[in-house]
Amino acid sequence: MSFTQFVFFVFAAVAVLSAAAVITLRNPVHAVLSLVLTFFSTAALWLLAEAEFLGITLVLVYVGAVMVLFLFVVMMLDINIARMREGFARYLPFGLVVALIMGAELVLYVLSRAPDVAPPAPAAAGYSNTQALGEALYTQYLYPFEIAAAILLVSIIAAIALTLRRRPDTKYLNPAEQIRVRRAERVRLVKMKSES
Repeated sequence: MSFTQFVFFVFAAVAVLSAAAVITLRNPVHAVLSLVLTFFSTAALWLLAEAEFLGITLVLVYVGAVMVLFLFVVMMLDINIARMREGFARYLPFGLVVALIMGAELVLYVLSRAPDVAPPAPAAAGYSNTQALGEALYTQYLYPFEIAAAILLVSIIAAIALTLRRRPDTKYLNPAEQIRVRRAERVRLVKMKSES
């Protein structure tokens, strides 16, 4: 076994174990931090596969933005963990059966494809996978890329619309009232004697 294969197995094991921790830990903050570790390990696997752009994007987008947002949301919410875990044992046997079937399918696929898979050819000296990915994304896959962007925009607007609530403790400013204001309502002139 070469050193690269050893490093691959280490990163893959850390990714699988931390992904299992995401769904088994009872503390939501610990689960989010385990998901961060999963993303880091997966990014390291992308770097081993010489897909630097995907690895760095995974760290910047998911760990840098999405996971920080998840962490703040989980820490700010008042989550009742006991009520959340009430039905966990009831669904555990079915979840284990589904997980075992998925694992068996993955093992069968790997075993059936292993002899046919040849190692990838080494890239040319001036090859840039970032440039190749950009050319494919903005030429061959332009319409699916634009459709995905529109779907994400609609989902962001829907999330804002669903969570926007009027609370009595919120200081709300009405722009129409601000525009209609007159000087006499806001400014009061006071005459005072000068001090000597």
